[in-house]
Amino acid sequence: MNQIDIQNLVRQNVKKLKPYSSARDEFKGSADVFIDANENPYDNGYNRYPDPRQIKLKEKISHWRNVPLENIFVGNGSDEVIDLVIRAFCIPGVDNVVGFNPSYGMYDVSAGINDVELIKVDLKPDFTLDFEALKRAITSHTKVVFLCSPNNPSGNELPYSEVINFIEGVNAIVVIDEAYIDFADQKSMITKINDHPNLIVMQTLSKAMGSAALRIGMGFAQQPLINILNKIKPPYNISSAAQAEAIKIFENIDQLTTQTQKIKSERERLKMELTRYKQVSEIFPSAANFILIRVDDANKLYNFLTSEGIIVRNRHGQKHCDNCLRITVGTPDENDLLIYKLDEYYYAENIVSR
Repeated sequence: MNQIDIQNLVRQNVKKLKPYSSARDEFKGSADVFIDANENPYDNGYNRYPDPRQIKLKEKISHWRNVPLENIFVGNGSDEVIDLVIRAFCIPGVDNVVGFNPSYGMYDVSAGINDVELIKVDLKPDFTLDFEALKRAITSHTKVVFLCSPNNPSGNELPYSEVINFIEGVNAIVVIDEAYIDFADQKSMITKINDHPNLIVMQTLSKAMGSAALRIGMGFAQQPLINILNKIKPPYNISSAAQAEAIKIFENIDQLTTQTQKIKSERERLKMELTRYKQVSEIFPSAANFILIRVDDANKLYNFLTSEGIIVRNRHGQKHCDNCLRITVGTPDENDLLIYKLDEYYYAENIVSR
């Protein structure tokens, strides 16, 4: 069990910071008249400020993930969690964060916005991670390490036991980005937050939960870390409308679970279909809701699919992603259309085998 002292990693100015106290923080409960927050008093459903702590939503998340309320942070998308973690622990122009390459691009963007160096460790050509190389990249000024598993854009998972060993041996905050965990067979790292005071597990309602438009990201960690994030977040970072709609999705959790299983099944069907094409030279293992493939000419195929009204993600140019396209698993009908158009494209090129 890691005995790291989180307070030694927090920026001094954050330690000294007196957080903004909103009207909804100072009074909690029911009343007949609210004339404390300079709101418009005429009720239209949205004239009042939202709950700054998102208690009702956190209760749903707590039951869903079997995590106590005090161990949950809710952000305006996972991107807000990423940004807040960097701001809480990294002194601009001094400290650094570490991640691997290729991975989710917002680690780089958030680090850059905060004037914090992102040290990137290249994945191996098969997108596996050399944990020893990752350890060597860490310096005395490393405050945060970002590990995306399943990884975007490659789709592969990091080995569970190696991640645990890494967390135990590093004097930094380790953020495990599990945006795609519901499509994976490997268990979540959430079960390990009680063992590791430096661990933050990020998840989202944008993927399997089908609520990308709501921008709800979550951080799961021990209470001292959650308290730090709450201290520096904007007072009303999640709107009332987003909270209300997010709460509703938990009423359809069985339907969403069924959809997730369908997506996983369709992922495997797509992988089998893609093996028919000679010019699809690699289909990378995926534990996410997408498949990364390598083709003969990614730009040409991308342009063809776009012209047919099918939009995939062209990853050509990223590390180890030469001539790679990332295909999100769609509905069965959408996937059928993709295969139909690929047949049309590759038959025209005379490079399809059956």
